Amino acid sequence: MTDIAFLRHGPTAWSVIGRLQGRADLPLSPEGRAGLAGKRPPPPFDACRCLTSPLARARETAAALGCNAVIEPAVIEMDWGAYEGHTVEELRADPALDFAANEARGLDLTPPGGESPRMVQARLRRWLDSLIDERLLVISHKGVIRALAAMATDWPMQGKPPARFDWRCLQVFRWEAGRLALAAVNLPLIDPRTPMIAAP
Repeated sequence: MTDIAFLRHGPTAWSVIGRLQGRADLPLSPEGRAGLAGKRPPPPFDACRCLTSPLARARETAAALGCNAVIEPAVIEMDWGAYEGHTVEELRADPALDFAANEARGLDLTPPGGESPRMVQARLRRWLDSLIDERLLVISHKGVIRALAAMATDWPMQGKPPARFDWRCLQVFRWEAGRLALAAVNLPLIDPRTPMIAAP
């Protein structure tokens, strides 16, 4: 059994305005760095092996959290191809793209020159199959976490997602006997500098 806590990277200049980042290697914004200052993963994920996407925004997030992370190529963001750099609203407004029809395909939405969530799931499954029983913290991306949530819950990525994810928090998945389950949602980062208040 492997418990894996996934955390989306901190904010970038593009993420705060909703631009699809894909493989664009953007750094964290100054506000993104400030928001992570002093934060740490909650127990028990504060003392386990940490992996990170190779993209700068994920590596910087791991460093800001004090994690000595190892790069794992399998958890890189979905390749948004020709859609990269655009907002969803821009894509929907361009009739030449027929984005609404592509969007309605759910797991099979495939950006021109990019990959679909189903393709993301395939590479993630190969990686999951390689894991041994352990606990992991993974700094990754929204597209990756959504693809995992779909895999864990049989969500076709059409309609409402299986949970309301807070992208500032950890989303925990359990991999056991070739099956993925969503074990916990929205575990917040902690600030060790904040004193604990004793219960009365």
